[in-house]
Amino acid sequence: MEANFCLSCGTELVWKTIDGVERKGCPSCNFVHWGNYSVGVGALIEKDGKYLLVRRAQNPGKGFWTNPGGYIEQHELFHKTIEREVLEEAGVEAVVKRIVAVRDQPRSIHNVYVAFAMDYIAGEPTPDGVEVDAAAFVSPEEMESMNVAGFTKWLIDVASHSGETGGLSIDEKPVVPLEGYGLFRV
Repeated sequence: MEANFCLSCGTELVWKTIDGVERKGCPSCNFVHWGNYSVGVGALIEKDGKYLLVRRAQNPGKGFWTNPGGYIEQHELFHKTIEREVLEEAGVEAVVKRIVAVRDQPRSIHNVYVAFAMDYIAGEPTPDGVEVDAAAFVSPEEMESMNVAGFTKWLIDVASHSGETGGLSIDEKPVVPLEGYGLFRV
């Protein structure tokens, strides 16, 4: 979908050269439409040598086993989004440990995907019956005979080789308090 009107004041957008790139901008209030973006998050939860997987009940990916995940909400920190998504999709409570992978996928809606290693807290895998129709902790050996999405196979490889310290961890006590920020650091 193309933006044609200003999201701030409703004036019709015009093409402008901004920072050397042709972009749509507002001639009235100087709003700039920077592009279309989405941010997805995914969970990598290991318990007793097995990873939590869900089977997609809807497209995209219907019938594939994937790690739980979803898209961030406008006013939600992305590490809170993945905790919510895991609970909603699989009935499992988990908390973020660290970021272990990032995928950058430029396209008409530029997608960035952030994968989190998470600590299992409680719950037995139970599908939500809407987005997913199955959920289970699965061993790498069991995955070999399952319809596991290629990207999920890559993520599990990354998580299994990242160790306990690989990746970016939540900065619980930043040197400068920044209320409302989700801060991660090495």
